[in-house]
Amino acid sequence: MIRKKITDKSSNRHQRSEPWRNCTNLRSLKQIHALMIINGFNSNPSALRELIYSSTIAISSAIDYAHQMFAHITQPDLFMWNTMIRGSAQSPNPSMALSIYSQMEKRHVRPDNYTFPFLLKACTKLSWVNSGSAIHGKVVKFGFERNTFARNTLIYFHANCGEIRIASELFHSSAKTDVVAWSALTAGYARRGKLGVARKLFDEMPVKDLVSWNVMITAYAKRGQMESARELFDVVPKRDVVTWNVMIAGYVLGGAHLPAIEMFEEMRHVGERPDEVTMLSLLSACADSGALDVGEKMHCSILEEMYSGDLSIVLGNALIDMYAKCGSIEKALEVFQGMKEKDVSTWNSIIGGLAFHGHSEESICVFKEMRTMKIRPNEITFVGVLVACSHAGKVKQGRQYFNIMRDEYNIEPNIKHYGCMVDMLGRAGQLKEAFEFIDTMEIKPNAIVWRTLLGACRVHGNVELGRRANERLLKMRQDQSGDYVLLSNIYASQGAWDGVEKVRKLMDDSGVRKEPGCSLIEADNKALLHFLLDLKPESNTRKSKSAH
Repeated sequence: MIRKKITDKSSNRHQRSEPWRNCTNLRSLKQIHALMIINGFNSNPSALRELIYSSTIAISSAIDYAHQMFAHITQPDLFMWNTMIRGSAQSPNPSMALSIYSQMEKRHVRPDNYTFPFLLKACTKLSWVNSGSAIHGKVVKFGFERNTFARNTLIYFHANCGEIRIASELFHSSAKTDVVAWSALTAGYARRGKLGVARKLFDEMPVKDLVSWNVMITAYAKRGQMESARELFDVVPKRDVVTWNVMIAGYVLGGAHLPAIEMFEEMRHVGERPDEVTMLSLLSACADSGALDVGEKMHCSILEEMYSGDLSIVLGNALIDMYAKCGSIEKALEVFQGMKEKDVSTWNSIIGGLAFHGHSEESICVFKEMRTMKIRPNEITFVGVLVACSHAGKVKQGRQYFNIMRDEYNIEPNIKHYGCMVDMLGRAGQLKEAFEFIDTMEIKPNAIVWRTLLGACRVHGNVELGRRANERLLKMRQDQSGDYVLLSNIYASQGAWDGVEKVRKLMDDSGVRKEPGCSLIEADNKALLHFLLDLKPESNTRKSKSAH
């Protein structure tokens, strides 16, 4: 039945046939792809277009798979090229959009007025000024500079990361009657921190659409000016999910968890349906604040209101991270095991969650399973694995994984990996080996590495190595009272009171004062939630025209 529908699919590219509308995850995409291979992969251009569209636009997590499939299409048409560029520009790796365009040029495929706006959006996301300026030159070369779509994207590019003067000239020359151009220039000034100019442009707009309002609300929210954002939010004539998301994310960014959750409840009360961005903001807030009860409610909302079937990879990863950070590792495992599709971040979240909560054996077992399934780990994976080895006292195994990371996966260790190794050796009491390991590091050790060793010296009562580690620390900075206190404690634990007195005198001579302690409650009240969310209101509200 599916085979017939694929073969008989209408050439109308705006009305997708049933199998493609149901193609909402990577698994169903692979099933249709396999069916197309059976029928002759390159034999049906219409089905190929739908395949590329589904893998790049409809299923956000399938972009890598799309690139693999695209490489086997013998004669992609312009729609396929544009769709690949568009999907790549919107992906976590926008540079692939320029790579696709380079292939397109080599095959002498002439671009149209949709090609360059997608490339400019990629350059804007990457802040690639030179590449964007080169694309501007191609827009002029091919005669698309007066095309509304291309011109507005040029304004957006130059306003955000190029030349604001050029953006202003393009705007004043022919775009002052276009609300999209007004919004693009306003967003550019806002992104550069010129909120006064942005607000002046906003107030002068002859016509304000929803995107215009979202742009200005976003500008205030990103700068932490939530009172100004709320003032606009309260008077906006009409709201969409982006408007609500901007406010929720703004509160989360500023650590105002309760207003963010209240905004979510208000959003549901007025009948606005949350999307992935909404839930990701709230789950991140729950993870960083430890609000497990709220996180569980968010999980229920996701299952009840958003997904009747499988969780998306992104939301699944966020749930694992939230449960792990809130200490509910059983729930994290439950989400992990229930996910039918996983990426490397999924595995990293559960490996790290298990490791940091003392489930070292389980963490290492999951890593072994990951390798068995031929999923390539990255540098974050190995941080979790090394933490697990450190907590379990598995020094030999930790050394093996450290070497595997470099030799088998060609991952150069960073300061976190080195820090894990020092912590592992220190916990195991191998202090001399830890000191030698630091001396042979290929990158310069930071204060955290030396402080880790100093802490291990305190635990194991090694005065001599503790003194040497402290000397290295003091060469880096002398204003950390905790470093002196650690060394003093090492002397005190061994009854070396002369050493304690020397440390105190050294503190006095250096002008360092011991910081007063505070309760856990006081520390918690001072903690700020840092959640970075890339808010792009134009991406959800005003959909760009099809890549056709």
